[in-house]
Amino acid sequence: MKLFNTLLLTLLAGFFMASCQQKKPNVIISTDVGGSDPDDYQSLVHLFVYTDRVNIKGLISSPPHQGRKEHIDEAINAYQKDYEKLLMHNDDFPTPEYLYSITKQGAKEVQLTTEPENLSEGAQLIITQAKELSNEPLYVLAWGSLTDVAQAVHASPDIKKNIRVYSIGSWNTVQDTSSRNYLYNAHPDLWWIENNTTFRGMYMGGFKEGDYSNVSFPKAHLKDHGALGNLFWQKKEDIKMGDTPSLLYLLNGDPNNPESESWGGAFVPTDHGANFWTDNPVDSLYENDKAGAKTVNKFRKQFLDDWAERMSWIGD
Repeated sequence: MKLFNTLLLTLLAGFFMASCQQKKPNVIISTDVGGSDPDDYQSLVHLFVYTDRVNIKGLISSPPHQGRKEHIDEAINAYQKDYEKLLMHNDDFPTPEYLYSITKQGAKEVQLTTEPENLSEGAQLIITQAKELSNEPLYVLAWGSLTDVAQAVHASPDIKKNIRVYSIGSWNTVQDTSSRNYLYNAHPDLWWIENNTTFRGMYMGGFKEGDYSNVSFPKAHLKDHGALGNLFWQKKEDIKMGDTPSLLYLLNGDPNNPESESWGGAFVPTDHGANFWTDNPVDSLYENDKAGAKTVNKFRKQFLDDWAERMSWIGD
């Protein structure tokens, strides 16, 4: 009987773990869409046709430059026009009204001091959602400056136990070095993937034959494909969308293990701490001079095929 009970508990534990692994990840997006780089619109288009695969808990307009909440709303407007077609394939797509309700204005200026001094509406949303999901990971995907993330962590450091940050660095870090350095220096225990060059694999290298080039793919699979496809095309006619690997990381791979292969890259730990990963510097993984980029572009055909199928749902 004791052996039977042990086996039963083992089976139940395995079932519970499998259920947890299959659960959709909770996600907040912090984006500088509408600022000086149109590729965030491209990434929002991609995100919205995958919102059945993640639990969107917030959309935040973050620095730098002049991106504002209204620019996120512009992308949701396009989603609203395609919503009924998306529902025909999966009823898990969130309503446009819900997306509007969780869209918040974040900081309008980058951090100018060593520590954050303000708390934006967007930063407060991160805190609120993290506390409501205290027993589950909350992935904060930073497509712009880390200003709002830094404000949230500074105001409520207890949220670090369940938030997981995946940030696109490079130019974004240059625009707000203070918020990045604050998080790095004051919170070395923060779970954080800092992607400084790996994301370049989204548009550098990989399979580009036929309809798979940065120019031919949007023309074949986005232009005249619903309001979302046309929004992509109107903002920028070739693929850049350097922020999208943060979402791809959650769509294919093991998000609990940044060192494993995923569509959004594979990363390496450093001596900074147990919960910090960054670009893999192995020579064979460089594309041009960008470390780790091949850990993304090796999957280019797969993630573009998957995206093309979804864009076909909203057609023309």
